[in-house]
Amino acid sequence: MLELDFVVQRGDFHLQVQHNLLHPVTGILGPSGGGKSTLLGAVAGLVKPQQGTIKLDGRVLFDSRSRIHIPAHQRRIGLVFQDGQLLPHLSVRHNLLYGYHNIPLAERRFTLESVVDLLEIGPLLERKPRSLSGGEQQRVALGRAILYAPRLLLLDEPLSALDERLKHQILAFLLRIKDEFAIPMLYVTHAVSEVQFLADCCYTMESGRLVLLQDADPVMSSGWRQRLVTQ
Repeated sequence: MLELDFVVQRGDFHLQVQHNLLHPVTGILGPSGGGKSTLLGAVAGLVKPQQGTIKLDGRVLFDSRSRIHIPAHQRRIGLVFQDGQLLPHLSVRHNLLYGYHNIPLAERRFTLESVVDLLEIGPLLERKPRSLSGGEQQRVALGRAILYAPRLLLLDEPLSALDERLKHQILAFLLRIKDEFAIPMLYVTHAVSEVQFLADCCYTMESGRLVLLQDADPVMSSGWRQRLVTQ
């Protein structure tokens, strides 16, 4: 469970979140600039709130009163940005394995070979990020996050640079992670179809606030679908 009760203030922008996120996959929709990426950054440890608390499965990641702010590299949270943000001086292989060898063997959930095959990035392993297309960089970033065996996976428009075939393939893989490996996810996207396929519940970010659209339902109501389409 992810327990969020914090405030981030940046100039005129005010993000205030007070929710307990219980579902395996939570989708977050909303316009650009609404605070979605800032929310993920606070959970990941890249953005420090002014006040409040953040807890993951009972572990305190941030507490302003107790002056606790666990650094990002100690949170064991995987984060995939829209632009990949790979380490430019490392090859694709070493980007994928960044952090992987620090994970105990018993906690590793995937092999390098299985992730490389799934994401179709075998021919890229010895190349540097600057020589990759946007879609290739995104696949490598997703592979790196998954190999890290995270306690939580944060996905910020992770499929935006991919073609439809790869989108469907990777969505199926993310569904497998959800069902077989129980890695919870926060999934930020503008694509309603991705939320419909993967998420158990959906929020929209409205002026720095999370607003619940609908809890999990085997068959989404036409009313919810219409609301999503208008976002």
